[in-house]
Amino acid sequence: MLRCPLCHDEHTSLFYQDKKRTLYTCSRCHLVFSDANSHLPPHIEKQRYRQKPDKYQKPLYQFLLSLIQECAQQKEQPLTGLNFGRLANADTLEAINIYGHKLNQYDPFFAPDHSLLKQEYDFISCYRVFEHFRFPSREWSLLCQLLKPGAWLAINTKLLTDLNGFGKWHHKNNLSHVSFYQRATFEFLAEQAGFKLLFATNDLILVQKPSGSGIKRAQSSLIEV
Repeated sequence: MLRCPLCHDEHTSLFYQDKKRTLYTCSRCHLVFSDANSHLPPHIEKQRYRQKPDKYQKPLYQFLLSLIQECAQQKEQPLTGLNFGRLANADTLEAINIYGHKLNQYDPFFAPDHSLLKQEYDFISCYRVFEHFRFPSREWSLLCQLLKPGAWLAINTKLLTDLNGFGKWHHKNNLSHVSFYQRATFEFLAEQAGFKLLFATNDLILVQKPSGSGIKRAQSSLIEV
């Protein structure tokens, strides 16, 4: 069987198969992942992103502003955050700047500034990004390293909650979606990293890097529209 791309365990098994691809599940971290042979070529994936209107700008704006407001309650000074994997537009960046905070943006296709991946952040936003990770172990390790002690990583991804209904789940039909996470997957990751974990509303997962400074857990008021 294939080795799990998240936890590298070899105890994986066939989970689902259709005419386009085969997916497997890991018995250790519970990730469901597609066979690498069915991954879209990077240039095709990039072309799809460029041609497709970004319907996520409004919810991404609300997601980022809510995240920053929550984090700002825990720190008095201006925040520096990283928006990882999906670019916010100029209006969103301007709104964040007005509040006195700074948001760096990294996208492997459209903003591949690797210097941004050599510093630490007060918060990191991953909005509808985790499902695109072909090597989720690599990205997870990177994001953990980029967080300051006490910082929050906010993840928005469709959680897989109905294994039996996977065949009818529209989220799987996008071939650029190659990694599917259950609650147990994030519980596994948080436990391995020693992070605090909070499942909020509408497929929002919050993890906090420990600081030892008594920072309170964020409230579940962060929402996705």
